Amino acid sequence: MALRGRRNRTRTTHAAPTADAVPAADREDDGHRGRAGRLGAYAGRLTASAGRLGAPTEAVRRRLRAGGTGPVPVLLALAVTWIVFQALNANFLSPRNLSVLSVDIVGTGMVAVGIVFVLLIGEIDLAVGSLAGLAGAVFASLNVHLGMPEWLAVLVAVLCGTAAGAVHGFSFARIGVPAFVVTLSGLLVWNGVTLYLLGPDSSINFSEDGLVATLTSRYFDSAVAVYGLAALCTAAYLLASLHDRGRRAAAGMPCRPTARIWARTALLALVSFSVVYVLGRFEGLPLALLIFLAVIVASDLLLRRTPYGRQVLAMGGGVEAARRSGVDVARVRISVFMVSGTLAAVGGLFIASRLTSASQISGSGVLLINAIAAAVIGGTSLFGGRGSTWSALLGVLIIQSIGSGMALLGVEPPVQFMITGGVLFIAVVLDSLTRRSAQSRGRV
Repeated sequence: MALRGRRNRTRTTHAAPTADAVPAADREDDGHRGRAGRLGAYAGRLTASAGRLGAPTEAVRRRLRAGGTGPVPVLLALAVTWIVFQALNANFLSPRNLSVLSVDIVGTGMVAVGIVFVLLIGEIDLAVGSLAGLAGAVFASLNVHLGMPEWLAVLVAVLCGTAAGAVHGFSFARIGVPAFVVTLSGLLVWNGVTLYLLGPDSSINFSEDGLVATLTSRYFDSAVAVYGLAALCTAAYLLASLHDRGRRAAAGMPCRPTARIWARTALLALVSFSVVYVLGRFEGLPLALLIFLAVIVASDLLLRRTPYGRQVLAMGGGVEAARRSGVDVARVRISVFMVSGTLAAVGGLFIASRLTSASQISGSGVLLINAIAAAVIGGTSLFGGRGSTWSALLGVLIIQSIGSGMALLGVEPPVQFMITGGVLFIAVVLDSLTRRSAQSRGRV
């Protein structure tokens, strides 16, 4: 009985006290802790909200730390260029001048897109200017001197660029000759072949109504067609983005927020319809510009959405690492030089179309400098692994805008070269600084 009583007393001693039995000081302490807990939870929610609001800023910081600045600096530079030249000459942003500019960028831009592929693996192609001139000379010789149909002469000219690129790539990838030396030799050899084909007159004129001439002289002036095309491109981008987001979300991968997709679509629609409206006020939408944009989109999809594109980007991150991961290094190296040669030939045909003749001008050193400058200024790294084909569009817009603006102001060509060289130097310095920043953080 004594034991049972002791147990009962023990249970009674440890029983939970009633509210009335708790001292007032303890109740106040509990109240303070409760309020502190609620305040802490509220502060946590505020911190989370601030984190969500600051996510874009943090994303930009991460991108800068990784060694990439994105297209924003290039777009700002383009906007400043246009504002300055418009202030100096009111005709700079006129529909006529912008229409001429939209066609002038195509030839150099095509060559620059090919250069992007080579730069992405950390190499250089110095023969693209000569290959552009060679393509024009081959076409004109076959069509004018031998009477070959234009479409077949165009095909042969483009294949000549592809074959020359394959020779460069094979010499570099299989034999081991440095790409700089191979393409420098190609610059001299193909320039010599071009001069031989052009003959003593150093130029061959072809029909102004033929297939090649139409590349830069054809415009679409139907409002229904051009506005419908702008709407179709915008809708295609929206559907592709939403489809990609759905696939990534279903796989549990990070995906772009829907609001950002709609914002980008709205921006694309604004740019597309503005371009169509402005160009429509002169002669219409140029066929050359449409082909150029189609090549950029196709090249971008090739690099970002295919295993081959991922292999090219992996090569830029490190050849040995790419080889250990199963990439056929030699095949990728040869292929990028073939792409560069092919697009150089296509660009040469657009330049010849603009002149309605094949001449040494088409393959001049200025074309090589402008093409490389366009790729680098647009954001493609000289060290490989970073860039896109859209870099070529942005870069060539800046290069040609500077040239067009200074031509309107009557600035002499030597000054144009100096300014273009200065812009290229600044772009290379920024590229080197961002790469050094990435290396210091162990990201390269």
